[in-house]
Amino acid sequence: MLTWNVTYHCKPGQREDFYQALCALGVRENSIHEEGNVKYDYFFAAEAPDDLLLVETWTSPALQKAHCETEVFAKLQTLKAQFCGSVTIDKFDH
Repeated sequence: MLTWNVTYHCKPGQREDFYQALCALGVRENSIHEEGNVKYDYFFAAEAPDDLLLVETWTSPALQKAHCETEVFAKLQTLKAQFCGSVTIDKFDH
């Protein structure tokens, strides 16, 4: 299993707009139906009003890599450029 904690550090005041854009694009809805996906959930950081945390878990690194090659993932990159200043990823194998 592979879990990634992806913290999107949104531009000031842009977290809600970013989250709504993710929902409109269907990022979670598409991802949870991909082969090997176990979890794909967003969380709002209580102490960091511009941060959005994504916790995603996959059964294998190969299937997570395949997720990164989808059309929706490519469109996500455009949203990140528009709404985020940076992204931090913590990876865990278990």
